[in-house]
Amino acid sequence: MKYTQATLQKMERILDEAEYVIRYERGTFQSGYCILEERKVVVLNKFLQLEGRINTMADLIPQLNIKPEQLSPETQRTLKEVLAEQVKEQEK
Repeated sequence: MKYTQATLQKMERILDEAEYVIRYERGTFQSGYCILEERKVVVLNKFLQLEGRINTMADLIPQLNIKPEQLSPETQRTLKEVLAEQVKEQEK
């Protein structure tokens, strides 16, 4: 996975289309993020650099209850890429 602003925006679009609110906040997050599932809010550590934000989103997205059918076709492809990347990481 490339560490570019475009990659981060694609990952953010997944959450946006799944009706999650993304907030970048200051805090003491062990994992770099916090999920408020009832409110569909994801809070990411605002001090993470681009690479850290992308890695955090890649760890986070598979944990969420995202229904692919509610995403646009382009965003569905991005979701599949993220999930496939996580499978590769787990196999290592």
